[in-house]
Amino acid sequence: MTTRFEFSIQARDGAARTGTIAMARGTIRTPAFMPVGTAATVKAMRASEVRAAGADIILGNTYHLMLRPGAERVARLGGLHDFMGWSGPILTDSGGYQVMSLSTLTKRSEEGVAFASHLDGSKHMVTPERSIEIQRLLGSDIVMAFDELVALPAERPVVEAAMQRSMRWAARSRTAFDALGDTGAIFGIQQGGLDERLRAESAAALTGIGFHGYAIGGLAVGEGQEAMFGVLDYATAQLPAEAPRYLMGVGKPDDIVGAVRRGVDMFDCVLPTRSGRNGQAFTRDGPVNLRNAKHAEDKAPLDPGCACPVCNGPSRAYLHHLTKAGEMLGAMLLTEHNIWFYQQLMADLRAAIAEGRLEAFAEGFLARYRQG
Repeated sequence: MTTRFEFSIQARDGAARTGTIAMARGTIRTPAFMPVGTAATVKAMRASEVRAAGADIILGNTYHLMLRPGAERVARLGGLHDFMGWSGPILTDSGGYQVMSLSTLTKRSEEGVAFASHLDGSKHMVTPERSIEIQRLLGSDIVMAFDELVALPAERPVVEAAMQRSMRWAARSRTAFDALGDTGAIFGIQQGGLDERLRAESAAALTGIGFHGYAIGGLAVGEGQEAMFGVLDYATAQLPAEAPRYLMGVGKPDDIVGAVRRGVDMFDCVLPTRSGRNGQAFTRDGPVNLRNAKHAEDKAPLDPGCACPVCNGPSRAYLHHLTKAGEMLGAMLLTEHNIWFYQQLMADLRAAIAEGRLEAFAEGFLARYRQG
């Protein structure tokens, strides 16, 4: 797979933009939401169903696939695309998130991060070089630089030290990526917590190294929506305008709308699949808890305005029954609907930007969603 990464901005509306990323395995329409396939599966969905919902790209995870089934095994089986039956682009997280989320099982050093597997306690050393190697063995189309993530709130010296180490690791990640040959693309990750100066320093370091795209990391880790938007008010402008901007781990529908207004192009989050497995569906009138007894005899569709197969099939009463009974079909149907909802939201945002009516769309969507 030879390199092809062409980001084209087709329209702007304020800070927001819509466009495409052309890659060898397909075109990604932006703003884009990437369903999360942590362990080579978007939970409760087949790859063909994810594609039918409108997704152009999905996300896999370096740490989890390193442990099971193993990157070398996936490579022997033809790579992640053949392994899971997904023909479009795949972006892989570097494992940096697990540096934070599994902090009790890690030991950090300048070399990298020593992990004790959460599965069996086995020891694994992940350096920037090893992270890139794993991602390339998986056959990722977009690999992420290895970084050190800290939860918020955190003391400024802690945030600064993690940012500076992440920039040193970003340089090593880029060198390792280049050494493995001319395929795919690599994104750098901006860090700096809620500090504008640290964010600027991080952006300057990443730009100096040079990446195909730039992620905004270190958010959606405890700071709240208002603080996150405060960072996005300046962070997107600190990054190169000609490259895509990816807000990692976000998020709720209203988070995404607010971030698009501030110039973000790409998103990922486990929320639509996790919520589906726990009886929650996203609709234009806000989240719906199908466990609630008020749905027990409701013959109405889940979301009358939704074109997904679920909303054109079973009633809320049936979905309530499946959820309360713990039937796996309930999780499958609600997950499918949620992925469709997120992809339709992105399509609506792209259309609104292209037609110069983003603010009207955003205000209308948020008013209805929050009221519901």
